[in-house]
Amino acid sequence: MKKLSVTIITKNEEKNIERCLKSVKWADEIVVLDTDSTDRTVEICRQFTDQVFCVDWHGYGKQKNLCAERAEHNWVLNIDSDEEISPEGAEEIKEVLRGETKHLLYHFPRKNFFARRWVRYGGWYPDKISRLYDKTQVSFTESLVHEKLVPDENVGSLQNPILHYSFTGMEDYIERQNRYSTLYAREKINSGFRAGWSHLVLRPPIAFFKNYFIRQGFRDGFLGLFLAMAFAFYTFLKYAKTKSI
Repeated sequence: MKKLSVTIITKNEEKNIERCLKSVKWADEIVVLDTDSTDRTVEICRQFTDQVFCVDWHGYGKQKNLCAERAEHNWVLNIDSDEEISPEGAEEIKEVLRGETKHLLYHFPRKNFFARRWVRYGGWYPDKISRLYDKTQVSFTESLVHEKLVPDENVGSLQNPILHYSFTGMEDYIERQNRYSTLYAREKINSGFRAGWSHLVLRPPIAFFKNYFIRQGFRDGFLGLFLAMAFAFYTFLKYAKTKSI
């Protein structure tokens, strides 16, 4: 069986990190890269692994690659501190690593929870996300936000979802979308992009229509309405900020 390193980046995640670490303690190694936590995050992590490093922030993609560089094994499972691998998911990952790995990269479905409620519609499930990979062949794009693993060709699929306890409520969601939109705008500005009026006027309502009607967000009731409207506003924000920051 191929050995596996789990990589996690953290900052002030004492509410989530223990659940995350318990779900991957079966791995051969856990590597944590922390940035300026002021709560008990680092203390909790050191109860599970001695591979805990404290470094400056470089953006989500770069941070995950720095964490993988410190991993001893070639096969890496990257997991966020607010995520959890189910026992069934752990067995499926072990089964992949026992045999001949036909792919260099595997993706998972992801179950996203909003204030402990599973969001089934509006594009929130199955939310395919790539997380298991051979670091000698695959790495994260070094973007500030919305990083992804590349190359992403010939990707294998796992069936058991990653459990993602993403947002504690509306305030948490709005605060993070504000932060993510700023990171998105900075990256776009650095590449020379500025939003036009079509981005500001047309894309937000299109985003709402797609998530609420085409992806059936209305089936999640009021939560579906809130999420579709909030994502439309996020779409406006990320483009508006390219013109102002």
